[in-house]
Amino acid sequence: MTDPEDDGADGRFAGLPRRELAAGLVVIEALTHRARRRGLAKLDALDPDRALHIPQTPSVHTFGMRFALDLIWLDRDGSTIRIDRDVGPRRIKLCPGARSVIETVAGEGERFAAALRG
Repeated sequence: MTDPEDDGADGRFAGLPRRELAAGLVVIEALTHRARRRGLAKLDALDPDRALHIPQTPSVHTFGMRFALDLIWLDRDGSTIRIDRDVGPRRIKLCPGARSVIETVAGEGERFAAALRG
């Protein structure tokens, strides 16, 4: 496993708040403007036990992505509205009614959604 302060993500998550879920899953909170702007773009990989939560957004783009994502869309109560699976680079996704999104490696969305319900 990677250094918990780096998460294999070139240090971009250092110092950001994180929420530990069941089964060792970790959701990193992109609460700063810089964290939201950088997101996961230009990373070669992300630990499959990690995800990035981007609050206050009903849409995202995957320009600059080097791997496919699962997107877990959440309502204002934090309940899952839907999961977009295997979203490739250079896409724009919108989820009306969503208040935030969790981005993780393709194939891991269901695991994170289950842990969030947990």
